[in-house]
Amino acid sequence: MQCTVRGMRVVKAENCSIVGRDTAAVAHAVRLIHQVCCFAGSFDLLEEFSDQGLCAAIERRDSGALFDRLMHDFSFQGVSDQIAANYMARHGQVTWRSVRKNLAKRPSCPKLQTYWAFHACRYEKTSGTCAEPDHIATCPLPTHRLRNGHLNQIAYSLFLFIRDVAENDLIGWFDDRLGQANDEAGLDPVPQARNALIEPMRNIYGVSDKVLAMALSGILIGAADARPRWLKVGVQLIAVDTLVHNFLHRTGILRRLKASHPYGPGCYLPGGCADIIRLVAERIDARQFNRSFPKVFPRFVQLAIWRYCSQQGLGICNGNRVDDRHRCQNSHCRLYGICDRIRLK
Repeated sequence: MQCTVRGMRVVKAENCSIVGRDTAAVAHAVRLIHQVCCFAGSFDLLEEFSDQGLCAAIERRDSGALFDRLMHDFSFQGVSDQIAANYMARHGQVTWRSVRKNLAKRPSCPKLQTYWAFHACRYEKTSGTCAEPDHIATCPLPTHRLRNGHLNQIAYSLFLFIRDVAENDLIGWFDDRLGQANDEAGLDPVPQARNALIEPMRNIYGVSDKVLAMALSGILIGAADARPRWLKVGVQLIAVDTLVHNFLHRTGILRRLKASHPYGPGCYLPGGCADIIRLVAERIDARQFNRSFPKVFPRFVQLAIWRYCSQQGLGICNGNRVDDRHRCQNSHCRLYGICDRIRLK
């Protein structure tokens, strides 16, 4: 397969504050990341995401199945994937059915009455404390053997969101939110649709933009056979973790674009890591990797970077291979000759 990059003239990416910056810096980013896509891109990504069980759940409008799927994905935050997977294999995971059964008993805690009242529950697994200690003896949160109390709170916040905000129809809520975004006159429907889902769900306890993007992308792409219009939004969702952020730092992409920032919420602010990846994706025609891909495929680009760095992928650009007190000395890396090799520390 021959990989090619479209011309280096910078075009406007959706709502991207990087437009207008140094075109040489953008060209540097495109050159590096295009190489990464060639080396580490998953050329069968749409097939990998495709999920007929998920499609069937959506066809029957099964909000419980989506809750279970989201809680599974949310459980991977804060630790390695292996640790999270091993814990769930040993102890199981919280389910829609179990939470619904517990709330049907009408627990006395005022925090559990509505989604909006659940704010600041502050349940902690290790200490067995919460914001309403007079009610904790009958609280259902401790009945779920999850890895930490943070996940217990996520589970009940998510359940109450689906019940009270989405009115027990998360599939219909997705359809409505995406439909409203498409109806916004004069606005680019893709970023509007993305924000239409992310912004309200961002208020669910304990879920960041990264976690939401990862989980929702899997659902929106995986359900494309049942909801084809969801695919257009799913391919745009980007999950920026430390591996992706550090790659953009080490290679000099952040510095050249005058976008240096610490890892965290800044990755999703205008001009941050997510904006940079979207801009680069505008310049790389993903159809050269698979003709069934959309032309602009930011999720593919982001996952290629992650696979290039992750131990589960090629494991090339990460803290296990690079002494971040110094410039990278891995001369076997195929990017070595064009990478700025900026140290992290």
